[in-house]
Amino acid sequence: MASRQSITNLCGALLLFGYAVLSTGCITTTEGGFTDQASPDRAREERVSLARQYIAEGNWDSAKRNLELAKQIDPDSADVHEAFGLLYQRTGELELAEENFSQSVSLDRNCSRCRNNYAAFLYSQERYKQAEDQLERVVRDTLYSARPQAFVNLGLCRLKLFNDQGAEEAFMRALSMDRTNRIALLELADLRFAAGDITNAQKYYETYRSLVRQQSARGLWLGIRIARQTGDKDAEASYELALSNLFPTSAEYEAFQRTQNGE
Repeated sequence: MASRQSITNLCGALLLFGYAVLSTGCITTTEGGFTDQASPDRAREERVSLARQYIAEGNWDSAKRNLELAKQIDPDSADVHEAFGLLYQRTGELELAEENFSQSVSLDRNCSRCRNNYAAFLYSQERYKQAEDQLERVVRDTLYSARPQAFVNLGLCRLKLFNDQGAEEAFMRALSMDRTNRIALLELADLRFAAGDITNAQKYYETYRSLVRQQSARGLWLGIRIARQTGDKDAEASYELALSNLFPTSAEYEAFQRTQNGE
């Protein structure tokens, strides 16, 4: 049977962790240079915004050029250092990425987006406890617009730390704010199934299934096991067919085959 801790199918999207939106932007110029106090801040924001767009496109040189210009305007901007962290993480320069992420949260301890992205970096490096520490601070920010996803990320960290109870609490908090969060629903279904609570496992799973156009291999494998417990032969056969056709090389299909062979 596939391990509940193996959540690699989610990690790629997760990080994951939902990086901060790489928003688009453009640079505006004026003929006489900056004319008021707000102009440098606006210019920095637009440079960072444009850099985020270039990062999303994989245009590293243009992203770095705009971030260097933004840093010239304000070398102590948390946003600039956070964006540099994203850039260096994407280009595999991990020491520089960590240096900039760490600097971003030091410069602005209230920047929840910076902490969430730093946590994503730490998670990608399998430093789950440190990622959890950052996320526990993020979720305390009641004004953070991505707070539901931050709770999901916290739950995923806790799963990696073998803290099922803490993970379930985090996923429940996420659902209390976003009843349609598919990751939280699937994780709760899996946790309830592992605990032998088939009724609630099925409830969470059915809600998850109603929200996705195509289930993941992990979702289909869980559906098979729940259907076996509830005696729903039609659902079991349907999920088995989908798993074999869509994900024949997945770990979940291998686990399914082992159960078919009596292992």
